[in-house]
Amino acid sequence: MVVKHTEKDNLPGGVLPIYKGAGITSHDVVNKVRRLYGTKRVGHAGTLDPMATGVLVVLVGRAAKACEYISSDRKGYRAIMRLGITTDTEDTTGEILTKCDNIPTPQEVSAACAEFIGRIKQIPPMYSALKVNGQKLYDLARQGVIIEREAREIEVFSLSCTPTEAATDYILDVSCSGGTYIRTLCADIGARLGCGGAMAALERTEACAISLDECHTLDEIERMSEEERDGLLLPTERLFEELETVKLPSFFEKLFRDGCPIYQRKIKTDVSVGTRVRIANEKGEFFALGEAVDRDGDSAIKSVKIFEL
Repeated sequence: MVVKHTEKDNLPGGVLPIYKGAGITSHDVVNKVRRLYGTKRVGHAGTLDPMATGVLVVLVGRAAKACEYISSDRKGYRAIMRLGITTDTEDTTGEILTKCDNIPTPQEVSAACAEFIGRIKQIPPMYSALKVNGQKLYDLARQGVIIEREAREIEVFSLSCTPTEAATDYILDVSCSGGTYIRTLCADIGARLGCGGAMAALERTEACAISLDECHTLDEIERMSEEERDGLLLPTERLFEELETVKLPSFFEKLFRDGCPIYQRKIKTDVSVGTRVRIANEKGEFFALGEAVDRDGDSAIKSVKIFEL
């Protein structure tokens, strides 16, 4: 049964952890959730390619505005890296460009992977949703147009590789910053080894501090009642768990909601200027993001985004 909300209803809002299956786009998921929850206000926190599976954090209702403010940039992935080939898409869905039968030893592969831990530069692939002059790179790539892309700094926090029964295939477990392309990581490792490499499979295991065991498939959600579906929505606050919480007494809460900065000396807080915080009412209930700013030599907390009216 589909929820019969209208846009004027008091729509449920929150974070919906979805397990995305292979063969569908992240936009397909968003469209399905819009239908199931009866609202156009749906977004997601980080695209997954059609071949990829795993955690897709979908934002429903007022939470849809939270994407640009998400505090945790860390993502987790499990991928299969296939050595001995290169492709135009850097994964095995693309056209094979080169083949190599000289596959390195597991010790050599492990040593090469270790070189990619830390802050590194990565050139985004042509087959990506990044835009140049208003055009998505993958649209240009499909037209046979290849353009120069600037290398971007990413961070790989941890990277382990495990051999499989196939000498060419390795399981990569990666924890990395947002904006990291795992297929490019596979291609770069393969290039470092001299044999080439491409991504053969990908599962996102964590995003926005949400793990696989919290996710539900679209099929599961579709079989649920309206009440059960609404009950799946996690509070928007889950996106900001890493931030310190500042509680506002009711008088200052009203001022804050009206757009007034709150001087820290008046609420006895000492948040460093430039630091973002979760804002809660005096009961400890989250309703907004704030940021400490300098106001003529005096520190105050201003509103960044209010999520609960």
